[in-house]
Amino acid sequence: MAIKIMIADDHSMIREGLKSLLELEGDIQVVAEAEDGVDCLEKLKICTPDVLLLDINMPRKNGLEVLQTLKSSKSKIKVLVLTVHNEVEYLMKAVDIGVDGYILKDSESAELKKAIFSIVEGENYIQPSLIPSLNSKMIEKNRDEGKIESLTKRELEVLKLLAVGMYNKEVAEKLNISERTVKNHVSNIFKKIEVTDRTQAAVFAIRNNLIEL
Repeated sequence: MAIKIMIADDHSMIREGLKSLLELEGDIQVVAEAEDGVDCLEKLKICTPDVLLLDINMPRKNGLEVLQTLKSSKSKIKVLVLTVHNEVEYLMKAVDIGVDGYILKDSESAELKKAIFSIVEGENYIQPSLIPSLNSKMIEKNRDEGKIESLTKRELEVLKLLAVGMYNKEVAEKLNISERTVKNHVSNIFKKIEVTDRTQAAVFAIRNNLIEL
């Protein structure tokens, strides 16, 4: 039985090209197409493919938002992200959400099919060329998580306020503590997260999603 695929991509030529490529050998059938994230989610209410081939850059809802919606709803549909983005941050976000596979649009057709068959069989598939960057980023993320866990609740509050640009006096007024106490907290924070100034502390907070931009 052919594997049922849905393609979600805002470029019609890419959808047509993928459909022709995937259906060449008869082991894959494209059963639906979507041109944006909202269209994709609407069509998934009446269509249940085995695999959703999902682009990241789409109007109305992007691919990561679609992925989040599907995983939050405990959907059984396997999701393979097919994207031009080789930045590891996109891959990290997709992995955090629970993507089943992730490959780049410049991949060979054989690798695309391998990814599809792998995730249908219950395996995860990340394009091999992306794995070293992912591993490096995961190590960095784990290191940061350890630093965050070392902060007290009050230090975490102070860090978040520093990251949005507050001065010590403003932090003190916001938290109803003395400016001297704030200075002590800032000194401890810098040591624990291994930074030397407020800008680096702000970058740390932003990188770890401690504040919303």
